[in-house]
Amino acid sequence: MTKADLVKIISENTGIIRKDVSVVVDSLLQSIKDSLGRGHHIEIRGFGTFKLKTRKPRVGRNPKTDEKVPVPARTVPTFKFSREFKASVVDIKAHE
Repeated sequence: MTKADLVKIISENTGIIRKDVSVVVDSLLQSIKDSLGRGHHIEIRGFGTFKLKTRKPRVGRNPKTDEKVPVPARTVPTFKFSREFKASVVDIKAHE
């Protein structure tokens, strides 16, 4: 499913025109990016949590030359689904 598909479904379910739904979806996604960029985490109860995790430095390998290459520590965004979300997806899948 793409963002356009999501906008279409929300528009059909709510009766709000696609243009307005698109603005809201874009704003939500941008707010999540901005918040993570400031180092905050976002918890949406019943859905999941967006967080930043720091990966430790390690020694990698160049697959072409087999040369060992140092990979520095870095911060990456992560998402963890809530238990409720996981359970609801399993319930939906079980009824199919």
